[in-house]
Amino acid sequence: MAKKAAVIRGDGIGPEVVDAMLSVLQECNLQSEIVMCEAGSEQWEKNSKRDETYIPDATMDELEHADACFKGPTTTLPIPNAPRSVAVTLRQKFNLYANIRPCSTFERLTPGRNLECVCFREATEGLYSGVEAQITPDSAIAIRKITRPGCARIVDASFAWARQHNMKRLVAITKRNILKMTDGIFWEEVLRASEQNPDIKVSEIYIDNMSQQLVIAPEQFNGAVLLSTNLFMDIISELVSGLVGSIGLIHSANMGDSYAMFEAAHGSAPDIAGQKKADPAATILAGAWMAEYLGEADIGGAVRAATKQVINEGKSVTADIGGTADTDKMAGAIASAALALLRK
Repeated sequence: MAKKAAVIRGDGIGPEVVDAMLSVLQECNLQSEIVMCEAGSEQWEKNSKRDETYIPDATMDELEHADACFKGPTTTLPIPNAPRSVAVTLRQKFNLYANIRPCSTFERLTPGRNLECVCFREATEGLYSGVEAQITPDSAIAIRKITRPGCARIVDASFAWARQHNMKRLVAITKRNILKMTDGIFWEEVLRASEQNPDIKVSEIYIDNMSQQLVIAPEQFNGAVLLSTNLFMDIISELVSGLVGSIGLIHSANMGDSYAMFEAAHGSAPDIAGQKKADPAATILAGAWMAEYLGEADIGGAVRAATKQVINEGKSVTADIGGTADTDKMAGAIASAALALLRK
């Protein structure tokens, strides 16, 4: 029985890159059912800001009845009383506690640099819990909520990934010298899991030093799983993304125990919306991962390999990675290369 994915096209460049991704999967004869949905700030504003969320009830219903979802880039407006982001809402709604970003360099883009790692970010707690309070007219606080169960499940997921992908090193990123209780709980769970996985080398590094080390010597983290709490890994994964050549190349998954949401790591880039300038690679790679999750591993693997091939060839790529192609041309080149691989 074919599985079903709910797909949100999103804001800004979202519709362009999502349509490009779907064209590649459909060209490869994806069998899973695709249901299109609306969510994001643009539809919220069109609906006269009536809803308390960026996600309409009809969309939430489709999401709840799907096996997985795909979220195109969405805009979170930085204005008072605007809803929380679509991504945060869905992570908490479906308990998608593991935000996973595989990061790999491409030979053409970063000659002489070889880096392949994966960033594991706890995605439901920390400062992104959204618990704030106004203390006085001139002061406010935000709560960094860290729980042992929340730490345990992201830690266990990161070790499971390391075992599955034969990665022998895990780097836990903390600020435990200052945040003794919250990062203390997190580190205790890392030590627990380490005892259960003695073949995986575990080290700890403070967030400020980690930022420096990624700039001066990133290849020391080649082959490692990088693990941290919500805000710390949000920042570090963006830094790692910059090392591979473009944020437009980074895809991610938000995983729970029985549901997953796939997305590009970049934002909605409203300044270039409608111009077909956006790099579709991250969205296409996230779509490939979704295909694998839905049970169509052959398509996912072919699209992944084809994307790498097209980027390294450099003949049909967008301007951010040195080319002159538009969004659709790059997607078409990836689709053609993926089909060739599937026919072998």
